[in-house]
Amino acid sequence: MTKKEIAVEYKHNACNCAQAVIAAYCEECGITLEQAKKLGAGFGLGMGTTYGTCGALCGAQTVLGIKMYNGASLNPISKILFNQFEMKCGSTVCRELKGIDTGRMLCSCDDCVANAVEALEQVLNF
Repeated sequence: MTKKEIAVEYKHNACNCAQAVIAAYCEECGITLEQAKKLGAGFGLGMGTTYGTCGALCGAQTVLGIKMYNGASLNPISKILFNQFEMKCGSTVCRELKGIDTGRMLCSCDDCVANAVEALEQVLNF
């Protein structure tokens, strides 16, 4: 299975979008599934059900930090990850992605999770 498929599978098995993305990287990040769930617990439905920043993107940013932080700022690469996700999904805001106000969904949760992993893989391979 690919990382995208693994993450979507976690999404279907008691993980929110952030937890699903983080969980797909447990082994290579040196964390357990329980730790991944703890790290992503507050990002469900756009951070604490506020429909703010997409949890899948938050999860990808969390993995980026775990894998790449070495004391130097990750802001430039974090911005690339953000922009890649936005291009793939049409927004970075859960409320907009789900079409809460417009009735027009831009991207499903499964697709947000898959797109977050894809964007993360792109920046990790720079």
